[in-house]
Amino acid sequence: MKDISNKGKSKAILLLKFLLPSLIGIVLFMFPVTADGKVTIPIAILSSAIQKFLQEEMALILVILVSISFLGAVIVKAGKRIWKNSRLWEKGLIKSLFDVSPVWFVARAVAFIFVIFTYLEKGTKAIYSADTGGLVFHDLLPILFTIFFLAGLFLPLLLNFGLLEFTGTLLIKVMRPVFGLPGRSAVDAIASWLGDGTIGVLLTSKQYEEGFYTEKEACIIGTNFSLVSITFSLVVVNTVGLSHLFIPFYLTITFACIIAAIIIPKLPPLSRKKNLLVDGSKPDVNEDIPKNMTGASYGLSLALDKVKDVKIFKAIFVDGAVNVLDMWISVIPIVMAIGTTALILAEYTPIFRILGIPFMPLLSLLQIPEAAAASQTLFAGFADMLLPSVMIANVSSDLTRFVVAAVSVSQLIYLSEVGALLLASKIPVKLSELFLIFIERTLITLPIIALIAHMIF
Repeated sequence: MKDISNKGKSKAILLLKFLLPSLIGIVLFMFPVTADGKVTIPIAILSSAIQKFLQEEMALILVILVSISFLGAVIVKAGKRIWKNSRLWEKGLIKSLFDVSPVWFVARAVAFIFVIFTYLEKGTKAIYSADTGGLVFHDLLPILFTIFFLAGLFLPLLLNFGLLEFTGTLLIKVMRPVFGLPGRSAVDAIASWLGDGTIGVLLTSKQYEEGFYTEKEACIIGTNFSLVSITFSLVVVNTVGLSHLFIPFYLTITFACIIAAIIIPKLPPLSRKKNLLVDGSKPDVNEDIPKNMTGASYGLSLALDKVKDVKIFKAIFVDGAVNVLDMWISVIPIVMAIGTTALILAEYTPIFRILGIPFMPLLSLLQIPEAAAASQTLFAGFADMLLPSVMIANVSSDLTRFVVAAVSVSQLIYLSEVGALLLASKIPVKLSELFLIFIERTLITLPIIALIAHMIF
């Protein structure tokens, strides 16, 4: 009896160890709440509170972080040349944070220059203006700084306490046949769509690094499910003056993105990605549910097995602190470098207008009014998701503004945030591949959105 009683207590403890952290994680990252009349999630509210608290110091904090990122990389590169046999460079936190490839070293150097010029408002205005470096530095990086801090600390609640194992088992029959993805990827998708695309990228990258996704799966999830949040979609629809149509707007985006997520993985470059894990090994795919168990009971058993050896303090605070440092030092400079460069190209060169010319016949075929104005916006979304809506805001046709705004969100990959995060992450995707996927998403979602728009207007 004593043994049975102990087993019962042990299972109850494991159940609490699974349920409490997982429920807290769900509430923080996925539970929609209303704040100041806007739909958001608790983690975003906390992020805004931290930004407000650090408002006066934030710019200097970002300068210090980007400086540490660049100067640390300089010191490590110099140290490897001078003290070639030192074990300091072989492993550990210093290596992971500062021992970067030549391409990322140059990116950190560019970010350092951009940050200094923007902070001091010196040099050329093309770098520090409110439409280029100023936009990234003052508007985007503070959000990323706080989101990275909170996500780094609290993502383990979603990742390490059995939620993915439990949810994955329940959703195998949806995610695998429809999208060719493991059931656990549904958590990434939900966290992105309800929360934020950056959170989705971080989740996916961590899962890939830990051997839960193959190269192909990580690339598919990162480029098809890291949608911007409901909150940002509200910003987009407000920018084009159609806030009263938010519900049909968001439903249109959701439908178009689901269709794109089904089609795009079957096209290059995603179709050519390898079904191999991060260490080069083949995945041991066995998602079959035992015949004597239901999906829920099997998922629960996997979740309890997962939490059995998890040390709560280490999983949240130690690993979380390392995650925060990694994102601050590695990702923030890349976003500054790539985002600012993309916005400079969009603002000061005709490149995106020229690239948009081939879309004019398609827009005319789809009977989009003011097709010339709309065509200029389609490639601008590759630089920043809000740019197309800003560029089209003064166009008289409601239908055109609706289509451009919805397409800009459905394109998903933009270099001022999600694109830069994907490139800076461990997810194996190149800039040229992101550009090709961006074009594919545009060609697939544009006709769908145009058709729905003609039904609405």
